[in-house]
Amino acid sequence: MDFSFTAAAEDAGVRLDKFLSARLESLSRSRIQALIKEGAVTVNGRAAKASHDMEAGDTVAGGIPPDKPAEAQPQDLPLTVLYEDEHLAVLDKSSGMVVHPAHGNEDGTLVNALLHRYGAMSSIGGVARPGIVHRLDKETSGCLVVARNDAAHHSLTEQFAGRSVEKIYLAVLQGIPSSRSGTVSTHIGRDPNNRLRMAVLPPPAGKTSVTDYEVLHVTGADALVKCTLHTGRTHQIRVHMKHLGHPLLGDEIYARTARQTTSARLMLHAWRLGFTHPATGERMKFIAPVPPEFRPWLPEDFKA
Repeated sequence: MDFSFTAAAEDAGVRLDKFLSARLESLSRSRIQALIKEGAVTVNGRAAKASHDMEAGDTVAGGIPPDKPAEAQPQDLPLTVLYEDEHLAVLDKSSGMVVHPAHGNEDGTLVNALLHRYGAMSSIGGVARPGIVHRLDKETSGCLVVARNDAAHHSLTEQFAGRSVEKIYLAVLQGIPSSRSGTVSTHIGRDPNNRLRMAVLPPPAGKTSVTDYEVLHVTGADALVKCTLHTGRTHQIRVHMKHLGHPLLGDEIYARTARQTTSARLMLHAWRLGFTHPATGERMKFIAPVPPEFRPWLPEDFKA
């Protein structure tokens, strides 16, 4: 993809890499800096450094080479399977497992394990993401459905887009919400100040995001909360609970973990998942057992 931008008066003095970050929102700042270093970006027809200070009227041009994802390879890795048939599988993903290969995690992922267990998966996600219909963060555990053929993938994707998939999570929050139940409805988008984070943004920026929550139990200064997702934005529960003033325990991106009750991981678990089977039309519901790390915050009479 080729691009060309002209600096305005208000851009004077802004670093080249920061100038491009504001205009190429799909790229991380480190990726932009790499393109500049590789000579793929020019200022007024000449190569420049990332630290170059822009001047009004400067023309910045360049090109972004297309990504060439490597084909994922089968690996014999442990999987917890809740259900499987010729069309799909429902897994209980462990905390710490990355869903698909990406920069920094080229193997050892859920996709690598799926290819070893099932062989070919649906092709819609490409060679790097075969079978992947939706994702969970690396440190999030719980229910995840994958597609074993393209027809199942299309059906499941439509169900997620149509918001007919039931998605219920358990989370442990720092502090106790003043309202024991409620709905958080905001717009969520990339944090303009930190591309590793998402943030609540004023409309029309970002995308509509809706989460219902209910406090199930209080332990000391922390709260076990059930969260029902009506949309599926990146980091949605983590951002919405922080928006309430109660970030998740163990959340190294959105919380100051040194000030929290110590936890062994990000305290977020995809507890229940419900959808319509692509081939049979049967409504199916699954529960991923609550991990042992949650036990200190569970009531004695807790039932799955």
